Amino acid sequence: MSRYYLTTPIFYVNDAPHIGHAYTVLNGDAVTRWHRLLGDDVYYLTGTDEHGLKVQRAAEANGLSPLEQADRTSRRFREAWKELGVANDEFIRTTELRHYRSVQTLMQRAYDNGHIYSAVYDGWYSVSDEAYVPEDEVSEADIESGRVERMTEENYFFKLSAFEDRLLEWFEAEPRNITPEGYRNEALGIIRGGLRDISVTRTSIDWGIPVPWAEGHVFYVWYDALTNYATAVGYGADQERFSTWWPSVRHLIGKDILRFHCVYWPAMLMAAGVDHMPRCHVHGWLLVGGAKMSKSAFNQISPADLVDDFGVDGFRYSLLRDAPFGPDSEVSHEALQHRYNTDLANNFGNLLQRAVTLVHSKCGGVGPAPDPDHPLADVAARVYADAAAAWDRFQPSVALEATWRLIRDTNEYLQATEPWKMDPGPLVGKVLGNALEALRIVCVLACPAIPASCQTAWDRLGLAGSPLDQRLPGAAVWGQYPGGLTVTAGDPLFPRLKG
Repeated sequence: MSRYYLTTPIFYVNDAPHIGHAYTVLNGDAVTRWHRLLGDDVYYLTGTDEHGLKVQRAAEANGLSPLEQADRTSRRFREAWKELGVANDEFIRTTELRHYRSVQTLMQRAYDNGHIYSAVYDGWYSVSDEAYVPEDEVSEADIESGRVERMTEENYFFKLSAFEDRLLEWFEAEPRNITPEGYRNEALGIIRGGLRDISVTRTSIDWGIPVPWAEGHVFYVWYDALTNYATAVGYGADQERFSTWWPSVRHLIGKDILRFHCVYWPAMLMAAGVDHMPRCHVHGWLLVGGAKMSKSAFNQISPADLVDDFGVDGFRYSLLRDAPFGPDSEVSHEALQHRYNTDLANNFGNLLQRAVTLVHSKCGGVGPAPDPDHPLADVAARVYADAAAAWDRFQPSVALEATWRLIRDTNEYLQATEPWKMDPGPLVGKVLGNALEALRIVCVLACPAIPASCQTAWDRLGLAGSPLDQRLPGAAVWGQYPGGLTVTAGDPLFPRLKG
């Protein structure tokens, strides 16, 4: 059995969940659900990042202690992912005691190995990014707007510059360590451009994990946060569990945190003596488009607002399908609604409603078996091959596009054969059996994106169990709808949206 350990970034608790967070988590949810269909042993992690100056200031502004701020906002993230049907295996918080131990263990090992030293930091700091900013990257506008602040304090520094060669060797040995390729080239460019040592502790704040070898220091929030991926699988506490899961780790990240995850983090792992480096799948930004969505700041759009408009699965599908993984994507309410109406209401929903209605009118409500040698069998085989390849490349939108080819071809098949004009009997039975079989396969292939709707469709076809319990590639092979099952009618799966 293959293992697949996927992590999302952990999200800051200075503000509420927004659609950008949801995009990342839903991509991870869909991909891990696909790997469960393949029979892989899957572990999906998300959580919240609860230390640092940004969180401390947000708490002060809200009249709360940092922990109260973290408790309240972390709960909102957990509730948001539950509402969206996210099947994460664990939700980690960086204020957990086990995480303190993990961070202190990893950083102590890097220190003991001679890769961390004491020095004074004197330079610029961006609170919003929780990042030190080099002098040559700071403009007068940054200073005047307050985007950066001058900071001078005693710190401990990590010898990042000493890891240039080892990082380049890793890139050479693992050509798929970062995808898509453009982001890999960006990380390579950072390394080849020369690495400077980086600060890893703070003394000006106390809302953080204490440094075990230096009283009065806490770890800089990024090295606290990055270590959560190791904490969750037992680093520093359960070596057997860590050794079991860590070799299969993959990080799902946005492009704005590429430097930390694809350069700094592997170097820190090397410094601490960790053997396996994580792979990273990187996506771009969601850009605002359309009048309705632009009425408010994009980051303030709650996933719950769009669930009210589209339903859970309607929102899941439209966002995953309309915003390809990798590049920046323009997203608007109008585009999401068009995708919903076109793919879900007009295609999938219409195919299910039409097939079930015809089975009731022509076959007495009992689903007939398909033709084992029908041309749709070849379509289904090609669709599975293309979808599987896309899921493997971490391209949910491409996988869903491939899956919908089977829906479109089946709708066209019904249009061509016009079973509504046929008399009850073996011929119309074969036609409708083929439509039911195509729907069975679609339920399996689409359930990573729209699990609840696929379950409803599965039930209406009279099938037992759940599409989520099927195993690929076997479940995608044509001809497995058994016939003789009671097919259930119901309201449209995806009511068409207006306005």
